[in-house]
Amino acid sequence: MWLAPKFYKKDKILNVSTKDDLVGKLVVGLAPHTSGGTVGRIIGFSNTQGLFCHPFFHAAMRRNCDGDEAAVMLLDDMLLNFERGLLPDSRGARYMDSPLVLSAILDMNGIDSEAYNMDIVATYPNEFYEATLRYAKPSEVVIPQAKGLLKDQLRTFFFTHDTDDINGGVNVSAYKTLETMQDKVFAEMALEEKIRAVDLVDIARIIIDKHFIKDIKGNLRRFGTEEFRCSKCSHRFTRAPLLGKCTRCGGNLVLTSSEGNVKKYLKISIDIAEKYAVPTYLKNELYLLKSEIDAIFGETINKQLSLAAF
Repeated sequence: MWLAPKFYKKDKILNVSTKDDLVGKLVVGLAPHTSGGTVGRIIGFSNTQGLFCHPFFHAAMRRNCDGDEAAVMLLDDMLLNFERGLLPDSRGARYMDSPLVLSAILDMNGIDSEAYNMDIVATYPNEFYEATLRYAKPSEVVIPQAKGLLKDQLRTFFFTHDTDDINGGVNVSAYKTLETMQDKVFAEMALEEKIRAVDLVDIARIIIDKHFIKDIKGNLRRFGTEEFRCSKCSHRFTRAPLLGKCTRCGGNLVLTSSEGNVKKYLKISIDIAEKYAVPTYLKNELYLLKSEIDAIFGETINKQLSLAAF
């Protein structure tokens, strides 16, 4: 809030000296790659590297606490210091990661529907446990869920287990401490191997089919239709100028998509497919993708390194 006394010549607005002074202040939550902020209020602090708030607040920010990061900024700070003229002028960047729109009222009809499927009971009935013994489908067991609040918003949320200390659980997500995507995925699979209720082959198939292959194909398609971008003024060219540099400002031209971006999930997908014996058609799809990528970029060759490299 330094703009108040130094730029506007006004007294400090919040006059905060300790973190406890922030309790009760209004904030704006904003998730990456979005432009709609959600207004909330600080009620306390924790030692976790994360954000504790109502599940509907997470859903309003389009984040479901599975490792995705979000930002929280003071409402007064955001309103005073926001200036559209300071936002990047490139396409897309103007409408992401900046609170262009604010929601002061959290409307259940406008949040991610994932939040509706949350159980809101204090205990589970015997029928639930009996259904697990016969491997019943989830739809066969009726448990009160948050979706019922759409009709009755005065309904009470319950929870099954008390806690003495909000800091008693995991303080840092493994998604953040593990550095590479390969580390993250194989740590997940190591956990799945210990859970009897998990079908490892199906989990491996879902990871590859629903995430990695789509990413690989999308990046490969993008590479085939890529443009050239000026590193100085960000102007884009569908074809590289014969001049070899930007015709507007003379800046250097760079590719908008790279080989590394196309290939980043290919090896890990093949490793998972071979280790967990996913369906043959999925393996063949990966091998075909590898052949296409190798035909474009050339096959990866392992270089002999000297001891000095280590």
